[in-house]
Amino acid sequence: MSFEIILPFLRPIAELILDPTISEIMVNGTNGCSRIYIEKDGRVYEVEGVSIPETQLQVACRHIARSLGMDISEAEPILDARLPDGSRVAAMFPPCSVEGTTLTIRKFDRRRFSIEELVAVGTLTPDVVSILNEAIERRQNILISGGAGTGKTTLLNALASLIPPDDRIITIEDTAEIQLLHLNVRRFEARRKQETFAPVTMADLLRAALRHRPDRIILGEVRGAEAFDLLQALNTGHSGSLSTIHADSAQLAISRFTNCVLQAKVELPFFAIRRSIADSVHILVHIERRESRRIVREVLRIQGFDHGRDEFALEPLFQMG
Repeated sequence: MSFEIILPFLRPIAELILDPTISEIMVNGTNGCSRIYIEKDGRVYEVEGVSIPETQLQVACRHIARSLGMDISEAEPILDARLPDGSRVAAMFPPCSVEGTTLTIRKFDRRRFSIEELVAVGTLTPDVVSILNEAIERRQNILISGGAGTGKTTLLNALASLIPPDDRIITIEDTAEIQLLHLNVRRFEARRKQETFAPVTMADLLRAALRHRPDRIILGEVRGAEAFDLLQALNTGHSGSLSTIHADSAQLAISRFTNCVLQAKVELPFFAIRRSIADSVHILVHIERRESRRIVREVLRIQGFDHGRDEFALEPLFQMG
């Protein structure tokens, strides 16, 4: 079990770590007693009567980092690690974390929601399912946008289940989370720079993936320069791809995607990048959280890019009031 790696160092919150109903644990260290918060059923609560002294919290973070082959110290104040099951452990030391050490544990949820289950809980409507199923059948490229914790990856997993079973799929992720039942699937995961190994970026994986004959590419999340390589792949016949991006609306997702392409420092005019996005990304799906519910708010079709007006032609396919 992955949590056995960190439990010996975090005994005061072991019960919270092992509680399957808690999705995230946040420890706010101070010079006195720390404050501990949890996320449960989509809401954040403070945990009373539990605390970790600052010194003990720093020692725990150091031991966790070393057990995972990493380090955290005043010289290296940021830890961003992953447990074998996909759960994430993030920590930050003072002085970068001003009031005291910050530790956050985000548990990996292995539950795989089907399209039918997402309809049952109200995330999707039957009309949206019909629209997106048709888009996947027609091998259109779909970009899912949403804020943190809105369920982008959950929706991505569910939509990927609609891909024909005989298609060869390559998934590319910073941290492997996508779970597919298809047989012909290869999962590629980025690697951060380590003491004895060079980094392997999402862009590196995307370029390499094209040599492995994918029918479909699923990119876990567009975050940076890999957006340009994805755009190149979509423009060279690798249609029917799925990806997610962090944005507060479907329209803002286009701007975010454009900015990510620019991070690749490509020698292309701004309008040419936007036109290329219009030619390559067909469907935008925006998901958001309302209280404890996650719902698809809108689905848009990109019909093209008007260079004279410097705007995308967007057709609303679904909008929830």
